[in-house]
Amino acid sequence: MRVKGGPRGARRRKKILKLAKGYWGSRGKLLRVARLTVERALRYSYRDRKVRKREFRRLWIARINAAARAHGMTYSRFMEGLRKAEVGLDRKVLADMAVKDQEGFAKLVEIAKAHVSS
Repeated sequence: MRVKGGPRGARRRKKILKLAKGYWGSRGKLLRVARLTVERALRYSYRDRKVRKREFRRLWIARINAAARAHGMTYSRFMEGLRKAEVGLDRKVLADMAVKDQEGFAKLVEIAKAHVSS
């Protein structure tokens, strides 16, 4: 006589197949294939939550650098000037200002220029 697992096993299988909903073909229908696919997807999602943060930081730095260079300053000198001026804005806010509020960003560049050693 074989053991089928009962209600607990059914819940476990249902949970995996629910996570695999929408997958193509047997990946969304058959338990063994679905489990492998779901496990891989969960690994990627865990890893890529960290990668997303990395990519956003790169994007913000690129935007700040482009805007700072448009005002005759490099990214590193700009950030150094802001740090010395004790301006407590993070890269996300600075990048947003560089795109949406050019006048405000220009003022920050002037502040940074005043505090950086030439």
